[in-house]
Amino acid sequence: MRIFDPHIHMTSRTTDDYEAMYAAGVRAVVEPAFWLGQPRTSPASFFDYFDALLGWEPFRAAQYGIAHHCTIALNPKEANDPRCTPVLAALPRYLEKDSVVAVGEIGYDSMTPAEDTALAAQLQLAAEHGLPALVHTPHRDKLAGLHRTVDAIRESALPTERVLLDHLNEATVKHAADSGCWLGFSIYPDTKMDEDRMVTVLKTYGTEKVLVNSAADWGKSDPLKTRKVADAMLAAGFTEDDVDLVLWRNPVAFYGLSGRLQLAIAEPDPLHEGNSILRGGE
Repeated sequence: MRIFDPHIHMTSRTTDDYEAMYAAGVRAVVEPAFWLGQPRTSPASFFDYFDALLGWEPFRAAQYGIAHHCTIALNPKEANDPRCTPVLAALPRYLEKDSVVAVGEIGYDSMTPAEDTALAAQLQLAAEHGLPALVHTPHRDKLAGLHRTVDAIRESALPTERVLLDHLNEATVKHAADSGCWLGFSIYPDTKMDEDRMVTVLKTYGTEKVLVNSAADWGKSDPLKTRKVADAMLAAGFTEDDVDLVLWRNPVAFYGLSGRLQLAIAEPDPLHEGNSILRGGE
């Protein structure tokens, strides 16, 4: 079984997670730019973070046989902080990088005017750079947030078929499917979706243009949830081909829209800028 986790925040995970993910069948990941968890004090704090998504994390993933790509953006939560918004002007130089396969996460958190501005600007950047967009739908007021999100996408220069609407659930999936966008579902231990609910959605809406992710981060989450969805699909009567479509071919197809997806992994270097993943030895 081969698995592509299309949304996981590996910066906040350990190398043990990479090892366990590989054993579970994960061979590729996309890591979206994320919020810090506490307020950033300047846009400069983004730059080292973006550089790590482009350098250290691909290096770390390759040590465990996993291809790592990222998406770059000002995320919706931090779009409300005027200390962070100047980073928008710096995004174009990062969006030119080879391992950046989308603009994201963008979208809504609290549906504020500041978020409207950041979303519109970054949808435009995606169109200008020939990249798809990974769009975070809000965790509160989900249906209203989805309607507002789809309206913003339709007003932009980016076609809906180049947009992935993430964090969907039973309340939002029908409208999202009707929009023409790709459909993303985050599987969590206690919140968002779980694997059994995901199987029910797949039975109802099918497997086309559906991506399943763990969205694992520094909160309570599980980087093996993609494998657990695959196992639940097989137990529910889906075929191995169905599983491969949802857990591999769909994310490959979506992020392949960037023209930058590289799934073959060369023999990894032992060091990245003089550092290894080993502590206390050469």
